[in-house]
Amino acid sequence: MKVTKEILENKKVKLEIHVEPEIFEEGMQKSYLKNRKSISVPGFRKGKVPRKIIERFYGEAIFYEDAINEVFPKVYDEAVRETGIIPVDNPDVDIAQIGEGQDLILTAEVDVKPDVELGQYKGIEVEEVAYTVSDQEVEHQLEHVVQDNARWVNIEDRGVQKGDLVTLDYTGTINGEAFEGGTAEKQTLEIGSGHFVPGFEEQLVGLNLEEEKDISVVFPDEYHAEDLKGKEAVFHVKIHEIKEKELPVLDDEFAKDVSEFATLEEYKADLKQKLQESARQDARNRMENQLLAKVAENASVDIPDVMIENEINSMLQDMDMRLRYSGMNLENYLQMSNTSMEDFRAQYKDDAYNRVKTQLVLEAITKAEGITVTDEDREKEYQKIAEQYKKDVEDIKKSFGASSEYIDNGILVQKTIDMLMEEAVIVEGKTENIDMHDGHNDPDHHEHETGEQEENNNQES
Repeated sequence: MKVTKEILENKKVKLEIHVEPEIFEEGMQKSYLKNRKSISVPGFRKGKVPRKIIERFYGEAIFYEDAINEVFPKVYDEAVRETGIIPVDNPDVDIAQIGEGQDLILTAEVDVKPDVELGQYKGIEVEEVAYTVSDQEVEHQLEHVVQDNARWVNIEDRGVQKGDLVTLDYTGTINGEAFEGGTAEKQTLEIGSGHFVPGFEEQLVGLNLEEEKDISVVFPDEYHAEDLKGKEAVFHVKIHEIKEKELPVLDDEFAKDVSEFATLEEYKADLKQKLQESARQDARNRMENQLLAKVAENASVDIPDVMIENEINSMLQDMDMRLRYSGMNLENYLQMSNTSMEDFRAQYKDDAYNRVKTQLVLEAITKAEGITVTDEDREKEYQKIAEQYKKDVEDIKKSFGASSEYIDNGILVQKTIDMLMEEAVIVEGKTENIDMHDGHNDPDHHEHETGEQEENNNQES
């Protein structure tokens, strides 16, 4: 096989690949064996027609497509290795020459990973981010634990109140006609959750067990179902069950039930310690993100559009996955927010560009500094993941299989960031109280603005 490389504009490369006739012949034979059962020739049974007869009857081009599909992946991979390019998208392939007894000549145009011109990345000034954890935040966290350990108790001697969990049937109609999605049986609903159409839950308050009632509501103009927007509907409801949330008593016994501690004070002290550790990690992450933004800003790189679009795709897929956990999806979200996919993608373009640039710059620094991954690094990372997910280290290793690429990439990113932080100049900043409502303080939310880092996190989970 012979390969030539031509550098094109806009970070594209054109490969011309010459494939020996005998290699293409192997592909042609495999194409024949794959397709012969579906080809008819008068005087022959299907599947029994010799290849030469088929080619004489239909022309040898009948086997070209599958033959090329058979040959191309292997020769393209070899061409990529030989030329040392790093493709960032699928190639556009053309046939320059094809036919029996001659070289198959293919051309492949593909976007490649761009070169990075590094600017200053050592001695970057970073503002210190320090946190204190207040007793109020500890109490707030404790309240979450109490709510998580509450139990629902059946109520029979009163009507529905805000905060109750009810089981009900409902049938919705518009102008007397039932509509899709407007009927359900034994549906559970927490009163005050806001999960139903505005005004629905409030009108259930006061209803008793087995009581029925007609409820009138108006669907919001921004409702996700186009045919229901702004429509007035009547729901006939019947209450089957009323449950009240019973909170546990906050005492030493509660602490024993939810932790390994004997007293409530010991448990609170442990909660505070964990919050402080989360705050410390959050502070570190914010300082690292300051640093990465400045390092990326100091570098120059011409990023192919396809890399930005691929990063947007990844970000939207991640968002869709998170929405599905809450019973929605990206399509529903766009309908409810009255936003087109084109406009939504445009909103993410700057973030995607910054993430891709940061990733490319980090890779360039890793290479420039000769940062590598050792066996000890891998063992520490496997151990950390095992502790995080409370699994055996060997089980974690098996879950990643023979390849350690994802592990190695994550380690290289962090080792490079650690080196940059060691070289940074830390200047005095302001002290902030940790905000437990901020997603950045979730112990599982420690990531940087690089697409590769996020991919590694997804692999780990």
